[in-house]
Amino acid sequence: MWFIIGLIIGALILGLVWSMKRNNFQLTWYEWLIGIIGLALILFTIQNFFGSLDELESKAASIFLLVVGLPGLILLAVSWQLAVRRIKKA
Repeated sequence: MWFIIGLIIGALILGLVWSMKRNNFQLTWYEWLIGIIGLALILFTIQNFFGSLDELESKAASIFLLVVGLPGLILLAVSWQLAVRRIKKA
């Protein structure tokens, strides 16, 4: 499972870099940082969600989705919105 997730993330990052070069725009350091932290939280959430389900702790898995997964999604959305608004402004 992690091999496939790694391939998907690698393809997404490669697509982002190609898109940045093609459209001639750059991300600032804090947009990268917020995006990487959000992605790390999402990966951490996926790992712990399936780990908790394997141990038959469905309530812990659900709470982990809410406590760690939701902030990860929010950070990814913030990073995306910062980039989009800065590009539209320019």
